[in-house]
Amino acid sequence: MSIKTVYVGSDHAGFALKQPLLARLKGGFPTIEFQDCGTNGTDSVDYPNFAEKVAKLVAAAQEGRGILICGSGLGMCIAANKIKGIRATSSWNIESARLSREHNDSNIICLGARLISEDLAFELVKEWLNTGFLGDRHSRRLEQIRKLEERA
Repeated sequence: MSIKTVYVGSDHAGFALKQPLLARLKGGFPTIEFQDCGTNGTDSVDYPNFAEKVAKLVAAAQEGRGILICGSGLGMCIAANKIKGIRATSSWNIESARLSREHNDSNIICLGARLISEDLAFELVKEWLNTGFLGDRHSRRLEQIRKLEERA
């Protein structure tokens, strides 16, 4: 695994999941640096700000990845995908996490703190971190997505 850094961000709704998840990930993946990009409490904040911060760090990093957590995982996903080079996907079960890597080479996983448990969140991220991109026909499709991004 060549992942060096995973940038992690949440809004107020995701904060309660982010804290224990970070602790478990640091223990489970000691060779990866997990960088907490906020928020740092439960006071209401705007999720696009944290999605942008994490997405820009991931886009600039070689082999960087990101985790974004909000209430549903959906708003963070929409916002992160506005940053060039980001392939953020929302995952809710093991298969969605695995396929997001195998088929879509996702570089940010988005989680819904109000929809999944801490245990499931850890299992999703573990699957996502341990799964590689299959390439082949999927590379062709990612190139088509990159071209869409250029034309936007």
